[in-house]
Amino acid sequence: MAMLLVVICTALVFEYINGFHDSANAIATVVSTKVLSARTAVIYAGCLDITGALLGTHVASTIGQGIVDAGIVTQGVIFCALLAAVIWNLVTWYLGIPSSSSHALIGGLIGAAVGRAGFGVVLMDGVTRKVLLPMLTSPLLGFCIGLGAMVGILWICRRARPYVVNSWFRRLQLLSSGIMALSHGSNDAQKTMGIITLALFSYGALESFKVPVWVVLLCACTMGCGTMTGGLRIIRTMGDKMIKLKPVHGFAAETASASLVLTASHFGMPVSTTHIISTAIMGVGSTKGHRALNLSIIKNIVTAWVLTIPVCMAIAATLSFVLPL
Repeated sequence: MAMLLVVICTALVFEYINGFHDSANAIATVVSTKVLSARTAVIYAGCLDITGALLGTHVASTIGQGIVDAGIVTQGVIFCALLAAVIWNLVTWYLGIPSSSSHALIGGLIGAAVGRAGFGVVLMDGVTRKVLLPMLTSPLLGFCIGLGAMVGILWICRRARPYVVNSWFRRLQLLSSGIMALSHGSNDAQKTMGIITLALFSYGALESFKVPVWVVLLCACTMGCGTMTGGLRIIRTMGDKMIKLKPVHGFAAETASASLVLTASHFGMPVSTTHIISTAIMGVGSTKGHRALNLSIIKNIVTAWVLTIPVCMAIAATLSFVLPL
């Protein structure tokens, strides 16, 4: 029982850091365009994160049952996976680099399970269909839909005066950033729900893999509180350093991203909201010409994306060998 409580507490720490680390996904653009202050934006996003987390448990089921064989998962495996993800999130937050909390958790879970029982425990069909395929396609879709949305807006508003367009999209960006926060909660909060439910199932506290209501509420509130603290380092990277945004750009990027994330949540796919919003911003920014994009920052972001899963696998596998769990 003591180890189960430790795992649940560690999962909630991860959930809080996930909200803290990924708050930039929802509010970086609305803060950088000065539509909302950082403090108001994180509170707004936190409330909608909580609402989004209550929309379903499809992603939680994928994390808990579709990545590794649940029969070999112990409390120690889950603890090592969570600890690896927490370490990676804190390192990337300190460096101000947007990285995927989702892929950190998935990499940690795979690494800890492999370290304990070998590669045979990995459910390759589930990993391929619901992790690797979305990981490769969602950033590309984010870029293309962001680009398409921005081109469409520019064409529609081609005869409007710039100050009129700016005024309208300042209002519309309040809506788009809220939907983005809602979509973030609908996908990211469920990952920790799945991990806690997996821990309860492996302990024997649940007869079948079904996410308890109290787990949904606890994870939703924890992520919301984390989002409300706001990781300003990453907000600056995405909202200012990567490209200079105006409200119309923020609206296009957020709308494109939210549509993709909500679709993925509906089908139980644990996608990276960080990857999607980052590439949507790149797509939107490309309409200003390639010189508008800060390529050195983008290079750092892409490097972190590539490294997240293998590094977290290595950390978790090492922890599973070192810690007597």
